Amino acid sequence: MPSPEPAVALADSPASLAGEPVAAAAAEIVPKVVRPLADPMKPVRIWLWLLVAMVFAMVIVGGATRLTEAGLSITEWKPITGVIPPLSDAAWMETFNKYKQIPQYKEMFSTMTLAQYKVIFYWEWGHRLLGRLIGLVFIVPFLIFLFMRRINAALFWKLLGILTLGAIQGGIGWWMVKSGLSGRVEVAPERLAVHLLLASFTFVALIWVAMNLRTRATEPAASDVRGEATGLIVAILIQIGLGALVAGARAGLTYNTWPLMDGHFMPSIEKLTSMQPLWKNFLENPTTLQFQHRIFAYLLVLLVLGHAFKVMQSAAGARAIRRAWTLSVLVLVQAALGILTLLYVLPAGKMPIHLALTHQGVAFLLLAMAVVHRAAMAKPGATAGTAANGSEFQVEPVVLDRSNPGPAGKPDETAIAT
Repeated sequence: MPSPEPAVALADSPASLAGEPVAAAAAEIVPKVVRPLADPMKPVRIWLWLLVAMVFAMVIVGGATRLTEAGLSITEWKPITGVIPPLSDAAWMETFNKYKQIPQYKEMFSTMTLAQYKVIFYWEWGHRLLGRLIGLVFIVPFLIFLFMRRINAALFWKLLGILTLGAIQGGIGWWMVKSGLSGRVEVAPERLAVHLLLASFTFVALIWVAMNLRTRATEPAASDVRGEATGLIVAILIQIGLGALVAGARAGLTYNTWPLMDGHFMPSIEKLTSMQPLWKNFLENPTTLQFQHRIFAYLLVLLVLGHAFKVMQSAAGARAIRRAWTLSVLVLVQAALGILTLLYVLPAGKMPIHLALTHQGVAFLLLAMAVVHRAAMAKPGATAGTAANGSEFQVEPVVLDRSNPGPAGKPDETAIAT
């Protein structure tokens, strides 16, 4: 009579804890992942990715508003009543007359007609309206998901932090606009950089939280690879900030050659430090701003390409390698767009809007890919994921005892997830 097939029991089962012998030679470690049967967090993830797309659109519309010189067309901040544009000829003339009082109109657009003013007004109005819409799309589903108990305590505080960033962003936007209403014809470059960087932080936070609500397991990666991936996010944020300074100071309208600036790879120290005090050169000097933006771009390209080769040589999986090379392609495209934007400045001293907006858009695609790349990595030794309720789970090894027969002669496929 054939002997029964060996049974399978969990190492921490009552029988094992009672002291029954386990044949060490027959025991084996089998990793198991318990996946949730349902995914109630899927609507939350879809909502967060929708917000990511809206913030991306906000950045593009903001760039178009700046490039069309529309950012100062609305000289008041009315968070509630500002939703409604002027509805009568009298209201339009009143708004236009307020714009005529600021230096930008007097020094740059003194011949502007009401019809021309309406064009730039609607760019700025649309930018502000989109910001209000993002707030609405955030708050209403947030309250609904709270009521449905889809948001646990940890996720609640993360989302509240993102909501706070959004609220601050509105105030920062007006603080930026206010800097251009007197004494200058554009907003202060450093305030534009703060405004764009705060939008970038919000963008990063939304992607990070959405990625950490996945049910798909993350991939193990060595600490140095994870550290490099984190460093790339920081480097891209720095470059976005430097680009905002270039845009705010209109530094892209100068030195429209590449790879040299006025016949030299590096401008003279006198040109780089022509402003006093010295620190002002790093915020307002067009020569310094363009030079530092160029140099950091070269550095960023080297960092991304170096990281891709590092990932290939590490024990990272195929998905990590594909993400790293996608980052490499994006950073090379972004560098090429920056060069083309510089070379194709229009004769009238205007930026080529389509190239400039594409350059800004790809910068945020690069940032998004860097965040996705890092968020998909886990510490080596365990594959981590996120359960449907938003809490993380890890794969634990299950010790199978094949020394005793089971009731059905088949292995017990039960696994425990922490």
